Amino acid sequence: MTQFLDELLEMRLLRLACAVAMFAPAFCASAGAAAPHVVVVVWDGMRPDLVNDRNCPTLAALAREGVFFRRNHSTYPSSTNVNGAVLATGDFPAHSGLISNQEYRPAIDPLKQFDTGDFPELDPQVAARYLAAPTVAEIVQKAGYRTAIAGSKPVAQLADRARQREGDAATKSTVIYRGKFLPRSAEAAVVAALGPFPAVKTLPNDAEDAWTTRALIDVLWKEGVPKFSLLWLSEPDLTQHEYAPGSPQALAAIKSDDDNLARVLAALREKKALEQTDLFVVSDHGFSTITHAIDLAEQLRAAGFDAVRAFKKTAKPGQILVVSLGGSVELYVIGHDAAIAQKLVDFLQRFRFVGVILTREKLAGTFAMSDVHLGSADAPDILVASHWDDAPNEFGVAGQVDSDLGKHAGQGTHSTFSPHDLHNTLIAAGPDFRSGWEDESPTGNIDVAPTILHLLGLEPPQPMDGRVLCEALRDGAVAPESHSQKLEAEREIGAAGIWRQTLSLTSIGSATYVDEGNGALTPH
Repeated sequence: MTQFLDELLEMRLLRLACAVAMFAPAFCASAGAAAPHVVVVVWDGMRPDLVNDRNCPTLAALAREGVFFRRNHSTYPSSTNVNGAVLATGDFPAHSGLISNQEYRPAIDPLKQFDTGDFPELDPQVAARYLAAPTVAEIVQKAGYRTAIAGSKPVAQLADRARQREGDAATKSTVIYRGKFLPRSAEAAVVAALGPFPAVKTLPNDAEDAWTTRALIDVLWKEGVPKFSLLWLSEPDLTQHEYAPGSPQALAAIKSDDDNLARVLAALREKKALEQTDLFVVSDHGFSTITHAIDLAEQLRAAGFDAVRAFKKTAKPGQILVVSLGGSVELYVIGHDAAIAQKLVDFLQRFRFVGVILTREKLAGTFAMSDVHLGSADAPDILVASHWDDAPNEFGVAGQVDSDLGKHAGQGTHSTFSPHDLHNTLIAAGPDFRSGWEDESPTGNIDVAPTILHLLGLEPPQPMDGRVLCEALRDGAVAPESHSQKLEAEREIGAAGIWRQTLSLTSIGSATYVDEGNGALTPH
């Protein structure tokens, strides 16, 4: 690690000596410096407050030497597949079309929800709406360059939508996701070098993550580092779900990620590509500890609603499909019956679990889904985020939430409007970034894709929702001005009291970041 820092410092001093001026304009040029390589490493579920020399010395050193984005934001729902699509496209869910980890789309499965990270085989018309925006990898390939994607989670395949890779397309893109390969012809070389994907998953999931890392650096990089590479690690997400953030097991998972990051840096150094590579380490979301676990479908049935987790046969108008996202829940009303949607809101505004209610069309005491970039034809009728607080867990890590289904108190989850879920890790280093700098401007996962394209000197084929992180670049000088906004919604609930919910947002130009949101019923 010391050698890496010495080399990076030497490189920065050389660039500084060649600089024409101490400060650059407060804007980015239309194209970047055409960096030879960009590498993105995703630490799934990594909280920024856990980045330190004890937990992850390699990442902490990288943060000191490069740029630590102190106010980075996950996109709500603060979940994996949502932010996988955001990182890939630079677009919010309303424009990319992928709005949550689990979605109900009758054209794909009329009886139940599906996992959006699984990218099912689709007919062309459905596929066009599945992930509706081009990805960084695809834009890089179209410009004539090779890409490499490897992940120990299925979400990695969202970085490149192509299902068939033959001929020229196959040579320009390889995707490995949890031991599966696109194109299939890539499998033989990886298995010959590493053996098969680990058959048994343990926690921490270091075996799968290490295999995936080596598949990228030992095989996909064998003939040289591509223009764009992405490595998606499953930790510390998997372990934090079972043991909560800050637990000894979760800290071991973070150390596993750090070891894999060190392997990536060593490979770049060995291939003499380190000085020509801009590196991002980012997480998809933060994490919280569960205080109470409920079954919202059961609660709704007890209140007289026809609520199910899956349909046994063709869904009937007025039925409600309840889809759990952990700290948030989607409610799909078959037929979009407005009267039933209103009754659901009436129930939710009296229910302790609830923190923020989003609806397709704004109802009294709710926010519209469009307020947080979720307006989509495939959106649920209601999306409810659980209540949260700042209380620490048994390991001293702040942030507790309620959760629906699957986990219990003391375990971990995310996907809420808690700042502990929405505030996530982003660190960058390389020849085009400032050295030893902390970016205090609001930033988000939504900004990673446009910044990568800028660094590679490529233009997106259509505008992206994110912005180029100009202030963090070597030739950037002035941080852009940000603006804060607080949305409030309330409703008188008869003798029960007043329901109030809030959302705090920050914007820079057209880029908007959700800081937090919460709500509660206040008795009279």
